[in-house]
Amino acid sequence: MSNTWWWLSIVLLILALMPGMSQQAALTESDYYTAGVVEFQQSILSLSSWSDSLAGYVEIINSENASATDIIVFPESTLNSAGSTTFVPNPEDQINPCLIDPNATLYEEFLVTLSCAARNASKYVVINLTEKQKCEDVPEDTRPCASNGLNVFNTNVVFDRQGVVVSRYRKVHLYGEAKNSTFLPELSTFETDFGVTFGHFICFDILFYTPAHQLIVEQGITDFVYPAMWFSQLPFLTAVQTQQGWAYANDVNLLASGASRPSIGNSGSGIYHGRSGPLISVMRQDSGQRAIYVAQVPKYTRTRSQPQRVRRSAAEIQSRQVASSSSFYMKRDYLENYESEVLQLDAGTSGAINRTICQGSFCCNFDLAWRSLGTSAENGSYYSYRLGAYDGWRNENNVDANYIRNCALFTCSGDSIDDCGKLLPTEGELQQSRVTFTRLEIAVIYPESREFLLFPDTLLDSLLPLEPSQFEWSQRKPTEDSYVQEVRFGLKESQEVSNLLTFAIYGNYYDNECTFGVGTAEEQLTCGYRSGSARLRILGGWLALPLIILAVARIG
Repeated sequence: MSNTWWWLSIVLLILALMPGMSQQAALTESDYYTAGVVEFQQSILSLSSWSDSLAGYVEIINSENASATDIIVFPESTLNSAGSTTFVPNPEDQINPCLIDPNATLYEEFLVTLSCAARNASKYVVINLTEKQKCEDVPEDTRPCASNGLNVFNTNVVFDRQGVVVSRYRKVHLYGEAKNSTFLPELSTFETDFGVTFGHFICFDILFYTPAHQLIVEQGITDFVYPAMWFSQLPFLTAVQTQQGWAYANDVNLLASGASRPSIGNSGSGIYHGRSGPLISVMRQDSGQRAIYVAQVPKYTRTRSQPQRVRRSAAEIQSRQVASSSSFYMKRDYLENYESEVLQLDAGTSGAINRTICQGSFCCNFDLAWRSLGTSAENGSYYSYRLGAYDGWRNENNVDANYIRNCALFTCSGDSIDDCGKLLPTEGELQQSRVTFTRLEIAVIYPESREFLLFPDTLLDSLLPLEPSQFEWSQRKPTEDSYVQEVRFGLKESQEVSNLLTFAIYGNYYDNECTFGVGTAEEQLTCGYRSGSARLRILGGWLALPLIILAVARIG
């Protein structure tokens, strides 16, 4: 009899577990998962107290709009501050703050509350917070410690559906923040019950190899969570423009969640499906918001085959708003360092130009045609355009620098280069487009490097980029054993665009180490560039002949 009861209990246990097991199997086998990214405005009150932000977070997690989501991502630096830091459990310990610390004696109340919110809603929840850690917990770090014995980090925390802390990532590339970096950079990932492994990084990290690009190259990660408080910069690095370009170039899924305060340059959230482009994206103007944006995200297969274009519903396609200097605060790139020239657009006439612009040995070929719109409003204003090339370090003080090689068509609000990278002050219909571009094509020979990333970089006056269906991108080595890449970037033949702010190729060379053509012959050999052939041309002019060939061949 005892054996009978034992077997019966086993059968009943299996029957009890079957619904959960079948549900998890369905999640794993599904072709997509449902994600939500949060555009979140922190109130002025929340700058000194976390209670209002916490209430906003919990409201969004429990909202009807979030009900179908498997994973929700919140932005950077919109929860707590340096005055309310919290310890964070080590993910290896699989700690559930909601269950083990209900009275918030070990961790701050907001961490416990969000653990419970994730558990109650049965969702993966990604938050960003200001973390504290005892210096003595990292004995291998011999750097000086603060007088209170604590390190302070900008940290992502991931809760699973049970509220367990399953992952933690501390920001590597701080952006003028009075916080610590880890002794060694962290590469953080987490697995989910819907069969996707995510990597994560934070805001400014996106411009560097470690950890963002490194997770793709070394671990093959195809899906990323990305909290940000991005300060947009014209003409190349506004928030959605950068997010979409990075996801496109790497052909990965990116769940980007942005802080929302346009008056200081913060906004930009989206869900991107690699070469297919945005599933949904938003760039707020005038006022910030607290809202979740949801999309079904196709999973990548192990073969990484090109996915089908995912159509967006009409509700997800937002009305166009023209940006002005009063609707969004913009930082500006150091465009005076570019080799540039004005694109002459004579009033009332159409035209075309084929021009090569070089800075040193780095050259960009531009093939453009435009049609005059011939309309102007009284008291209206319009942008002028410049063509530019740049080969050098990004000039931004007191932050980590990356080396870039850019080719660009960009707008100016006046005649001087100092007027470039600025929004017009006039709003709405008072902003006039003088021309519509009927052909846009940039051709470049880029040197290979140990670590580099090239991506299409566009921006419309709505502060959103062109979608991949509107352009063509080609990047290839001319021969198997060459050390350069031919890149062509152009509008599709059927496309015309009149409200363009930027059309560029952004070449991010990170630290510029082991770049072909840079350094002595001995250094080039050490980097693996073989000698004894025409491939190893180090001094000026190494781009000239290939660029002439590229200029002749149009994108077909």
